[in-house]
Amino acid sequence: MKVVSLNVGRPQEKEWQGKMVMTSIFKSPVTERRKVSLTNIEGDEQADLRVHGGINKAIYAYDVSHYKHWKNVLLRDDWSYGLFGENLTTEGLTDDEVRIGSIYRVGTAKLQAIQPRFPCSKINIRFGLPDMIERFIHERRNGIYFKVTKEGDVQVDDEIVMVEKSPHEVTIQDFVECYYSKGSDKSIVQKILAIPYLPENTRRAFEIFL
Repeated sequence: MKVVSLNVGRPQEKEWQGKMVMTSIFKSPVTERRKVSLTNIEGDEQADLRVHGGINKAIYAYDVSHYKHWKNVLLRDDWSYGLFGENLTTEGLTDDEVRIGSIYRVGTAKLQAIQPRFPCSKINIRFGLPDMIERFIHERRNGIYFKVTKEGDVQVDDEIVMVEKSPHEVTIQDFVECYYSKGSDKSIVQKILAIPYLPENTRRAFEIFL
């Protein structure tokens, strides 16, 4: 597993459907080594801290396998990495294999998988498609939010190594499917609620499924 692209961006205003909207979803690849802090990667900044950022959403990773999938779904010329607003474009770090709570060394930093990314309407702006959020939900290609458990630095081509496998047998993809099915599999809901490092707002969202 490795980092294929390191992407950062700061808030900027974009016109969308007759309004000016502030967003940080527009990210660009950088080649130099960047510091990883508890809340973000150097040079990156979230626009709406109500739904983005914070210690449990410090780093967003999206695997190249998702890009390959989307290229068969959308007609688009520009597939530059960072397109989905991810900080790390990865190879081999897939949603169906990463468990909630597993810890990975990325560069000299350590990151803990906390939850999937659930999209907001800003993804419509990034793709220029008013229904992109619905497409994103339909395709179930969410990506992973990480908490930084050890600050460090990261660069393109850095190896990604799992240093601690979570004892909780719930993958990012399990989490996604359970959420979108409104907790149809109660056994998965129970497993998710048993995860001690689940963010409180996320816990409340799953408690209503019982």
